[in-house]
Amino acid sequence: MRAPIGKFNLILHSHLPYVLNDETSSYGETWLFEAVAESYIPILNTLNRLVREGYSPRVTLSISPVLLEQLGDDSFPGKFSAYLEKKILDAANDRTHFLYYRNTNLGNLARMWQVFYDSVLEDFEVKYNCNILAAFKKLQDDGFVEIIATAATHAYLPLLSQDSSIDAQVKQGISAYERVFGKKPKGFWLPEFAYRPSYSWTPPVASKAGRRPYMRKGMEEFLSENGISYFFTDSHLLKGGKSIGIYLQRYQALRKLWGAFTNQYHTLPEDEEKSTCQAYKAVTAPKDGQSLNMMTRDPNTALQIWHGEWGFPGDPEYLDFFKRYFPGRHRYWKVTSSRADLADKIEYDPLAADSKVAAHAESFIQTIRQTLALEYEKTGKPGILSAPFDSELFGHWWFEGPKFLYLVLKGLLSSEEEDAVALGTGGDYLQSTESGSYITLPEGSWGEGGFHYIWLNEWTYWMWKHIYDVEVDLQEMVEEYTNHSDPRIKDVLKQCARELLMLQSSDWPFYLTTWTARDFVEAKFTQHHQNFIRLSQLVEHLAANGEVDFGEWNFYQDCSRKNRIFPDIELEWFRNR
Repeated sequence: MRAPIGKFNLILHSHLPYVLNDETSSYGETWLFEAVAESYIPILNTLNRLVREGYSPRVTLSISPVLLEQLGDDSFPGKFSAYLEKKILDAANDRTHFLYYRNTNLGNLARMWQVFYDSVLEDFEVKYNCNILAAFKKLQDDGFVEIIATAATHAYLPLLSQDSSIDAQVKQGISAYERVFGKKPKGFWLPEFAYRPSYSWTPPVASKAGRRPYMRKGMEEFLSENGISYFFTDSHLLKGGKSIGIYLQRYQALRKLWGAFTNQYHTLPEDEEKSTCQAYKAVTAPKDGQSLNMMTRDPNTALQIWHGEWGFPGDPEYLDFFKRYFPGRHRYWKVTSSRADLADKIEYDPLAADSKVAAHAESFIQTIRQTLALEYEKTGKPGILSAPFDSELFGHWWFEGPKFLYLVLKGLLSSEEEDAVALGTGGDYLQSTESGSYITLPEGSWGEGGFHYIWLNEWTYWMWKHIYDVEVDLQEMVEEYTNHSDPRIKDVLKQCARELLMLQSSDWPFYLTTWTARDFVEAKFTQHHQNFIRLSQLVEHLAANGEVDFGEWNFYQDCSRKNRIFPDIELEWFRNR
């Protein structure tokens, strides 16, 4: 058999904002527990199953630092186990109710949920010893996956007003990675694939940061200066053409906003000479010799998953995500149709759903092979097909997703076809293949329209004003108080920095724009902002008087207890650049 025609690079990105220990709503922690139970543990099981069967999956994984902090928190194991036990009990109660009314099919589905959550509980407590981060680390240490870094709290980096904020997000992200995984990362996931080149940038919102333009560094410069070797971008930023977008068909509120935005959106002509299956060197400051290896999301495989009309997860036989049975919130209905409302959903049939997974996996494999075969035929050298997805899609949003992943990876690993494809990470590819030419990228993201509007729009301007004000305030406090003789000031300043990092999360403007848990998101954002303001006043009072009100010190300690992330945070990162 000849050498592989190329590499398939599956990238699974795991991220949730900081919701652990939230006392404003039980809704927030549920996000975390659902993702772990329905996606992270099933993905771990999928990868370990392949390893047991003698395969090396070589998948790329990204786990955001803010998620690392939550999964590694001392309170997480007990809370997560209690959540799973409640889900098992809820399923048992559902089953009793269904069988009382002689609905055998729903009773069997309730039993399915009992078995599912009981298995997850056993995996978590026995197989993974209540420590799934250690399980991911072992997969990397044993050479089966590559884990890459990302920004500390998944901030939307191009819109932050200060270079110090971007640098702090990158440095804290790398520091948290090294603390958990014990090595330096090679790759970096730019949150939302949001990129900005170096140019004279004007803040889009009036604030303490001002509105005068000033020179900013490109994203690749921050990453290169911090030892990163490569990052990923979206196809329309490399080649032009229409952006894929992944959110518009899922969120009705976003469609409304998009309608007002479309007259400002212009598709760039597509450059056929560039290939999404090759690595390039991104550069915007050639005089400094700074460039960074870059790989691009493949649009063909992305559309097979994300397309609203014919994407695999929307198959009528698959389990529906939205319709739930209360009070336990288990799901018992199938998609039925992309146009079916909740009242028209039909009961789920696991066997019918299972019959679709193999066909979809084979179709996905064929797309990978055909794309890489065309690249090999055109260039005469192996390419790399990068397929990045949110981990939460597989299992949480798409219940059958983990089995789909298993069949795709095993199908590629066991192939003896002439057009065989190897599995490999970005780091693997760059070890064996020199990056292509130097290129410059335009500003943009993988959001609908390819730019920033999902995160920056009429509904979110107020958020960015607060973020910009706090960025400037922290810079000034770091300059003035970092070297103060009172050690308490430095401790409170560090908590101010943590509140800023959490305030910068891209999740808050995204969820506000899509009307997802809007009240909860507004409360979380406002809470971090108010925490910062009150803590900054405490710093100034300490510096001026040396003593503080007992209640104010209790407030600082409560913030440190509730938002206890990033013990290795450094105030130097936030100095004015």
